[in-house]
Amino acid sequence: MAVISVRFNSKEEKILKTLKNYYNCDSSNLIKRTLLDLYEEIKDREIIEQFEIREKSSKSGFVKFEDIID
Repeated sequence: MAVISVRFNSKEEKILKTLKNYYNCDSSNLIKRTLLDLYEEIKDREIIEQFEIREKSSKSGFVKFEDIID
């Protein structure tokens, strides 16, 4: 397991303290949680970009509700 040292200025330290209190966790868990959220955001964007590329290359369209239930 890696140990990483992070330096915060006073404003960042205040934000960290607020988030720790709000989420009721320690600094390490808060930073890990944030990293995972940011990584998930990147993966979501990649999936959306791939979807948009597929959509542009094919002729997709909308289906009427009546056509679905018939």
